Amino acid sequence: MATAVAPALAATGLLVSGAGPSHAAQAWDPKPSPMTTPWTNQVPVDNPLPEYPRPQLTRPDWSPLNGVWDFAVTSRDAGQPATFDEQIRVPFVPESALSGVQRKITQNDKLWYKRTFTVPSGWNGRRVQLNFGASDWETTVWVNGEQAGAAHRGGYDAFSYDITPLLNGGTNTVVISVYDPTETGGQAIGKQRVQDVTPHPGKSIVYTASSGIWQTVWLEPTAPAHITRLDMVPRLEDNTLRVTVRGAGGADGAGVKVTVSSGGTAVGSATGTVGGELSVPVPNAHLWTPEDPFLYDVTAELTGGTGADKVGSYTGMRSIAVKDVGGVRRPVLNGTFVFQTGTLDQGYWPDGIYTAPTDEALKYDLQKHKDLGFNMVRKHIKVEPQRWFYWADRLGLLVWQDMPSMDSGKTPDTAARTQWESEYRAIIDQHRSSPSLIQWVDQNEGWGQYDQARIADMVKAYDPSRLVDNMSGVNCCAAEDGGNGDVIDNHNYVGPGNTPVESVRASVLGEYGGLGYRVPDHEWYPGGGFSYEDQPSIAALNNRLVGLLDGIRESGMPAGGLSASVYTQITDVENEANGLMSYDRQVVKVDQARVRAANQALVAASRSAGATVKLPVGQNVSIRVTTPGYTDRYVRHYDGLGFTEVVNSASADVLKRDATWTVRQGLANKLCYSFESRNYPGEYLRHRDFRVRREAGDGTTVSKEDATWCPVQGVGGIRMSAANFPGQYLRHINAELWLAQSGGTHAWDDPASFTEDTTWAIESPWAP
Repeated sequence: MATAVAPALAATGLLVSGAGPSHAAQAWDPKPSPMTTPWTNQVPVDNPLPEYPRPQLTRPDWSPLNGVWDFAVTSRDAGQPATFDEQIRVPFVPESALSGVQRKITQNDKLWYKRTFTVPSGWNGRRVQLNFGASDWETTVWVNGEQAGAAHRGGYDAFSYDITPLLNGGTNTVVISVYDPTETGGQAIGKQRVQDVTPHPGKSIVYTASSGIWQTVWLEPTAPAHITRLDMVPRLEDNTLRVTVRGAGGADGAGVKVTVSSGGTAVGSATGTVGGELSVPVPNAHLWTPEDPFLYDVTAELTGGTGADKVGSYTGMRSIAVKDVGGVRRPVLNGTFVFQTGTLDQGYWPDGIYTAPTDEALKYDLQKHKDLGFNMVRKHIKVEPQRWFYWADRLGLLVWQDMPSMDSGKTPDTAARTQWESEYRAIIDQHRSSPSLIQWVDQNEGWGQYDQARIADMVKAYDPSRLVDNMSGVNCCAAEDGGNGDVIDNHNYVGPGNTPVESVRASVLGEYGGLGYRVPDHEWYPGGGFSYEDQPSIAALNNRLVGLLDGIRESGMPAGGLSASVYTQITDVENEANGLMSYDRQVVKVDQARVRAANQALVAASRSAGATVKLPVGQNVSIRVTTPGYTDRYVRHYDGLGFTEVVNSASADVLKRDATWTVRQGLANKLCYSFESRNYPGEYLRHRDFRVRREAGDGTTVSKEDATWCPVQGVGGIRMSAANFPGQYLRHINAELWLAQSGGTHAWDDPASFTEDTTWAIESPWAP
């Protein structure tokens, strides 16, 4: 991290605004949180989240408006209330305990906020901007009784008003109304649903709604002509940073200078005009990677006038693309394939719901990803504050950013589509310069799906510097694949499962896992937790999780062509008990060192991944045992089941035919293989209920996956892993064929001679 960025961020948080709400702050109290995080009781009453909220566009002067405001709830169509009879701690939503309100908000309600402020005298002569990190959903602002611009619609993008003409020179009053219909409207909502705000039973994968202001509100002085955004794209091919400076207040076309520095020393600068692309040289660029997340400092200043605007920022030099690596389409970071292993991160908190209680809490979940050896995080159908991206940039985590979905099971109308796409573009603009963000995920499992291909093309054209996932979970829940974008993305629980490889897109696993363990005294609703597969003990949880990661490393990545995987999930969320941590972040359930080692081994293996094992498609072969003492035995079928049996030149012709298989391209993955019976055409070697048998396919995805085997190189032969269960192998034991995993819970998982029993030699066929 270059030295200038962090001190600047800390310094900007020192200024505070003047008067607060009309009631005494001491009258306000938080509500008891259903679960207490380590930071619940560290939240200041008067100035929560005091850090400067926009790290990629910093100025030295600002005035936070977080704290206690007067508050009221009216019917949705009512005007401003005469009295505000409650108080709320901004920026925590009224559904949360940290807000001090903690009650359900419905589509019939309108939220009202009110407070006073004074403008610091040192700001005289400058414009005053009123900034919102995010407010869900329709937000209208009045200053001293006059409306400030048009109402803003959107729950996840930042917005601002120039309130200079509305100020009175003394004590000013700001009133804000917010209307949030949540799932009864047509807008992006992610996993929010209107429900009881206190713990309750129910096995739901959607959570408590978050209405109203949920990110920092602040005042900031600017020059009349000022910078509003820096669009920064690193270009490693010529060691430059391409920068487009955006502006307002007459800044368009004005002169601008951008400087990139490291440790206080300028490494390159360029001049140009606002709205035009500048090419700033960054010679011998120090590349940004998860292992070495090096950041350069950036400054941009308007030139040619006294009091011209100047802002600070930062960047990371890195590239992301998809290319052929050993005959497989892979995402490449800085030109090199590195397996992306991450978790699904919902971004919910038991005390603040959508809003982390402190900046340290916001950082904590990302740091835990690093501690556990993950190098990636998928931010799931929510968009976090800009400081979350700052921490991802600084800590070194690759980010897949979902666009929050509209409600599932509904077809959005024209107005909803227009709003959703507009908000998506605003979110891209807001975060397009973050080096950690490498992929946009447009839609998830068909929730509110429409125009998948067109949207993927729109996003790619709007931000060509990143990868695009048109649909995460194309195999799930009636989702429809747009057929384009940079990746094809399956979901598989528990998995890890198989994502078919393609010639153009990289194959990724957008969700898998979901292993559950309920921690006593750390449950949102005691006894109400659920998961995709409950584990009886912490030891079982660790073994199962590490087994999944090892399966990806041993088979899914090298043989199946998998390039990334997203484990569900980093924390429990409400009644979902499948987190690596408890919902209150008080307990890390798994063995941190062991999981980190498994992830590190997976990433290391990807750096040396060679070409996949090739078998002779269309030719007949016989599959021989390599276990010492049994090397004269071959895979055969008998009465539909798989066995091994001694075969030699004196064997009967029927045995020789039973021990001969035609190699076919994998029915479920073209990098893998299926073995068709020589004397029963159309029937394949497949596993079902762990027993391996000869069986005809029924055309379903399951039967195709069960009959697909992904070979990896072993000692003295190959090992054949099930395409849909990486890490589980074709094994002979007591002359029977089983799908087995070493150390599993079944008799056929016996670890004794496991590697030998799962290693096979591909030989000339006994029956040509």
